Amino acid sequence: MQTSDRAKFNSKIGMVLATAGSAIGLGNIWRFPVMTGDNGGAAFIFMYILCVLILGIPLMTAEFIVGRHAHANTAQAFRKLTNGWLWRKIGKFGIITAWFILCYYIVVSGWTLDYLVDALFNRFNALAATGNADAYAHHFQNFVSDPYLPVIYMILFMLMSHFVIVRGVKKGIEKSSKILMPILFIIMVLLMISSLLTAGASEGLRFLFYPDFSKITVSTVLGAMGQAFYSLSVAMGCICTYASYFSKDVKLVNTAFKVAGIDTMIAIMSGVIIFPAVFSVGITPDAGPSLVFIALPNVFQQAFGNIPAMGYLVSVLFYGLLVLATLTSVISLQEVVTAYLSEEFALSRAKAAGIVTVVCVFVGSLCALSMGPLKDFTIGGRNLFDFFDFFSGQIMLPIGGFLIALFVGWFMRRRVIWEQLTNQSSIPGRGIRTIIVLLKFFVPFLILLIFLSGIGFFQLFS
Repeated sequence: MQTSDRAKFNSKIGMVLATAGSAIGLGNIWRFPVMTGDNGGAAFIFMYILCVLILGIPLMTAEFIVGRHAHANTAQAFRKLTNGWLWRKIGKFGIITAWFILCYYIVVSGWTLDYLVDALFNRFNALAATGNADAYAHHFQNFVSDPYLPVIYMILFMLMSHFVIVRGVKKGIEKSSKILMPILFIIMVLLMISSLLTAGASEGLRFLFYPDFSKITVSTVLGAMGQAFYSLSVAMGCICTYASYFSKDVKLVNTAFKVAGIDTMIAIMSGVIIFPAVFSVGITPDAGPSLVFIALPNVFQQAFGNIPAMGYLVSVLFYGLLVLATLTSVISLQEVVTAYLSEEFALSRAKAAGIVTVVCVFVGSLCALSMGPLKDFTIGGRNLFDFFDFFSGQIMLPIGGFLIALFVGWFMRRRVIWEQLTNQSSIPGRGIRTIIVLLKFFVPFLILLIFLSGIGFFQLFS
């Protein structure tokens, strides 16, 4: 059971930065440029922003309402609000989703740490010196299939997150966010300036900001909806858990707009970093998921070939950026499960965090090795890493988001919604009806489309 002295964020800026940090991750710096490149640039960004407004912000606000009202871990929060069997399970479902995501996400996080080390030791320049066009692809494949290195880097990354979590909400999560988020932003600004000095700057910016609406297709719209859903970290317990640490004077709708705005700004800034450099060396913008770990190391070496020191600096900064972005996401995912174990089983924070770290390292190691020694072990035709990625992203997240929207939109007491969105009637309640209508009708429908797209339903008719 919860007590009145449950931890809260100490400041509004710390609260916003921590919540934004939970949303900012590889979805912004890796997936967003990939999706933008695959779907025609500016036209996709336009649809993405629209989807953030009508899908992401209402769903984030719904989780804010549940989390702050209950002031408890995600599982207990939903149990406090309803006696319905299905609705009481939403919170625990979100915790399981967060755990699933964490187990494979820390593997990719380990990759970013390894590439930061590669950049620091100038190994990308050595790969360029070989003159082999496939050297970067071979380097990546050799690393992910290695029986030891991916596991070692994954463990190191998990320990970084563990160190923050055991220090608590104020001294750990909030304090680290106040340090990491400004550093992340400064690095992005430096990288943007560097990228805008390349020969492909004008072409990259035109691709990113000059919309060609003729390129908007059903696939573009579905991709934008999915990106908005995943990028804001909704339906995985992070937003609800962090909201449980909000003070009573936090304006929930304003906070949702601030977090979504910061998240979207970081995503667009990553496009400004990547596309001018990509165009400057003649690589197509739809390079796909290999962009970050295969194409970009080569891009940075070529784009700044006349100034080798610049190529080195940009590589270090970029992969340092990835490490920071993934760390803030891993911290939020680990906090979801840690808060649950600590509060539900009366464990100390250190013990609960230790359990999460050990279990995730064990399962994450299996996911890391599934691209090497354990590659022949498959579930549904997918190796363990791909299975965790697919099942959590395409099945669990949409189901969780769908249920949250239905619960808050249709079944949650209107008095609770009103009290939370007006801070006990101390601020105006403008926009409440719009949010409820979106949660009742539009958000569930859009999530259903995302779910059907993710499982390949629409491909049956193409």
